[in-house]
Order: sequence, then structure tokens, then C-alpha cells
Amino acid sequence: MLTALAIRDVVLIERLDLSFGPNLTVLTGETGAGKSILLDSLGLALGARAESGLVRAGAEQASVAAVFAPPAGHPAYELLAEQGIDAEDEIVLRRVLGRDGRSRAFANDAPVGLALLRRVGALLVEVQGQHDQMGLADPAGHVLLLDAFAVPPQLRDTVARRHRAWRDAARALSEAREAIAAAQRDQDWLRHAAAELSSLAPQPGEEDELASERQRLQAGERRAAAIAAALSELTPRDRRSAGPAAALRSASRALQRLGEDAEAAPALQALDQAETALAEAETLLARLADSAEADPRLLERAEERLFALRAAARKHSVTVAGLPDLLAALHARLAALETGEAAIDALAAAAAAARTAYTTACAELSKARRDAAKRLDRAVAQELPPLKLDRARFVIDVASLDEAAWGPLGADAVRFLIATNPGQEPGPLGKVASGGELSRLLLALKVVLAGSSPVPTLVFDEVDSGVGGATAAAVGERLARVAERVQVLLVTHSPQVAARGAAHLRVAKSSGKNRAETRVEPLDGGARREEIARMLAGETITEAARAAADSLLGAA
Repeated sequence: MLTALAIRDVVLIERLDLSFGPNLTVLTGETGAGKSILLDSLGLALGARAESGLVRAGAEQASVAAVFAPPAGHPAYELLAEQGIDAEDEIVLRRVLGRDGRSRAFANDAPVGLALLRRVGALLVEVQGQHDQMGLADPAGHVLLLDAFAVPPQLRDTVARRHRAWRDAARALSEAREAIAAAQRDQDWLRHAAAELSSLAPQPGEEDELASERQRLQAGERRAAAIAAALSELTPRDRRSAGPAAALRSASRALQRLGEDAEAAPALQALDQAETALAEAETLLARLADSAEADPRLLERAEERLFALRAAARKHSVTVAGLPDLLAALHARLAALETGEAAIDALAAAAAAARTAYTTACAELSKARRDAAKRLDRAVAQELPPLKLDRARFVIDVASLDEAAWGPLGADAVRFLIATNPGQEPGPLGKVASGGELSRLLLALKVVLAGSSPVPTLVFDEVDSGVGGATAAAVGERLARVAERVQVLLVTHSPQVAARGAAHLRVAKSSGKNRAETRVEPLDGGARREEIARMLAGETITEAARAAADSLLGAA
């Protein structure tokens, strides 16, 4: 329920903090005192359209915060949780409106869009004014209200579950038909592409393996070339020229002719060592050459394979790694051509069975709705005469929808209709009934349906307009009954209705030197008696009016 409302700088209100209790709270006051400002302020917090004219003169911005304490498990908690907003025991909806007309919205101090604010607000409060065509006058919610009134929830659950199964089966059938049609259109291409890829036979991970093999073989070729080049430097380029080994031997023989020459001995020794080292180098290079023999054919085959895979991948716009999956998909599409008709027949049978199961459940739900509609018709009819609607006829129309409109709620279109005069054809609530009639009719519906709606707070704006005496007393009695199950806030000019309130707030306007200001005072005891006497007598309150007020309060 709504527990508190904080208003800052809205029209005639500079600062106002209100607390609300359960049951019925009535708001009274003279015309023009500012009762509508309170409703506009609450509407602002619930996401209603904002206008810069709501900002109090001299202020830069207006703000309204509405505090709610819904029951555990209320849908508003779940909706906020889906948006990542913490909400455990309390929900605070706040709206800030600037002088430039721009506004910001918050839920539990988290910035939110107006659409979300409205969705949360609609789950917490229903505002029903004399000319308001929302709430119960909205046909979109009639089927939900009827179901909540007297339709077993397991029937609706079964219909929703079977609708999902039918949709899934129909989707599978449609996708299979589209796949087969596409495969038939591309049959020649499919066979050619599958044959081409099958001959290539791509393997998972093959590209990486070939790339590594190619790199290894290329490195082997470079190594063999380097060794061959080194050996060629030690080997004469033609037979007529001496190689380094022959040159070393010739130099050694030349020095040996010097005989025992002490000074030439080191040079001779160095030449002998160089000749030995050169021979060893030749031996080592020959061994390396034997082990480094490159196989150009292996490298050529690896490169050809790698290039073929990459060309196929480019042709089919996939990666080389995706070629095996592509080949499998092509084979699957070709297989579907061969087994497609049997698969289509099976899927069609499954979809037909799912549709039959859904329509069977819908038929049971429709029967339950028609039975519930009769009971709701009778229940509302009993509430109409005391509300001065004894000539009105309330009808619930349960009609079959076209198959295109079938959904998880079933195959029914539910509308609440009314005829306000004998012989008149029942029509939509908002179009047939006048403002006062609509308000009282919706009150009758609320009396019957109050326990069925998840909305914990109802706001009525002058639902008693245009009635008095016994009718006003009946309105007050019914509002009190509704308030036993949900919180009700009511703006009223009727003393009979005001006397029924569990709490009473008086809205008044005071004028200073420079501006007028709206204030709200909680009333009890003598102050409440005086306010109801004023509503009965007008400006001059008589003792008879006070006695009548006592009588109304005593009866309530």
C-alpha cells in the first residue's frame, strides 16, 4: 500500500509530507482548495505526463516521492529485480520536474526511464477518476480480471503451456519446410560443393599442422643450402684450380725446403694444424650435408595442400577450420532431401497434435470463463440498484477470437459491456456510460473484484459526484467494503461517503501577502465532526448539521 507521499514545490504546495494507513482514507475540502494537486502529484510519481506549470512559482524544480510497502511476492518487486534494482520491503518512486519541463525518474534512488516508472506504478496504484478511461474501463485487462475472479488458475496454466508447445512444434515444422525448400533450390550446387569438399577431405586442425610442417621443411631447405654453400667454398670450383687444402699443402712443402730453420718452424707447424683443421671441417660438413638432405617434393605437397584448403575456405566464405563443419552441413542438407518428406510428415503430425491439445484446453478455459462471466454478471447486478444504476444492465461478452489472435491467454475476447437504459444494446464501458455512471459502475466492479486484483492501492476521484442521500450512503458503504481488502484513497464532496473513512484528511488553501498555499490537515474527533457538518451545511455550520454529522459518524 501507499505509506507516504512527500511533495516539494508543486503548484500551491511548498512542502508537504503525508502518511497513509490501510483501509479507506478520505480527502475533503472546498472546491479549489487543491485536492486535484495532490492527485496530480501522486500521478507525477507514478509516471504521468509532466508539465512545467506544475512547478511552484519561484522554484527551480518540483519533486514528488511516493513510498509503497507492497505485500511479499508482489509483481512490482520482481519487475524491479529484473532491472537490477534492489527492492525488499519498500518501493520508493520519485520524480523531479524542472522549470524547463524536463523530468527525471527514480525507483529506490536508481535512475529509471518513464516507461519503467509507469509499469511499476500501474502495479501499485490504480487511479480512477470521473472521466478516466483507464483501469477497469480498459478492455485489455478484462480477461485477466474475469480469470482472477472465478477461473481455476490451472486451466490458464495448461493453456499457456500447450500454446508454447504448439508454437514450438509449428516453428520446427516451418523451419524444416524452409530448409528442404532451400535445399531443393540449391540441389545441384549442394551436390557439387559436397563432392568437391569430400574429395578435399578437410580434417580438424589440419591447417595448423600443415603450416607447422611447411615451416619445418622450409627451415630444412635453408639449412641444407647453407651447408652446401660452405662445402662449395672448400671445394675447387673447377679442377684446374687448387682448393684450400692443396694450397696449404703447397705452402707447407715450400717451407719444408728450408730444412731446419728455427724461425720458419712455427709457421710450418701452423700450416700443419690448419691442414688438419680443414680436413676435420670438411668431414663435419660432409656429415651435416648427409643429414640435411631436403626433400622439395614434401614441401611442395604440403604447400599445395595448404593452398588448396585456403582456396576452398575463401570460396565458401568460411575459415579453414570451418571446412569440416561445412562439409557435414552440406551432407546433412543433402540427407534432408532424401529423408525430408518423412521428417515433414512427422513434424506436421506433431504440430497438429499440439494444436489439438491447445484447442481442447482452450475449450475448457472458454467454458470456465463463460460460467465465471455469468457469476460476475449476477454479482455486479446486485450492486447496481443501490448505486442508482437500477436501470443499467452489465454484461460480460466472451467471444471467440480468430486463430491469428490465439495466444497464451487462450482463444477468447472478453469485454465488459453496459447498457444504461432499457432497450439499449450493451456497449463498451467508456463509450456508453456517462462520467458519473462509469465511476459508480467501476465502483460496483471493484466491490466484486477487489480481492482479485494485484493492485494494492485504489484512488477514486469524486466517484460520488452527482449523487446524494441514500445513493451516496451506498457509495460510501461499498467503498468501505472495498477498503477491507485493499487500500482506498478517495477525494469526495459527499458527507455520507466521508463519514465512512478510517482516516480523514482536509485539504485547505490559505492566502498570504504574496501567494496562496495548499495545506493538508489530518482530522479526528471534533475537527472531523466540524468538517462533515460543513459539508452538510455549507459555510454556516448549524447545530442541526453537527447533529447530522454525529449521526453519519455513528452509523459509519
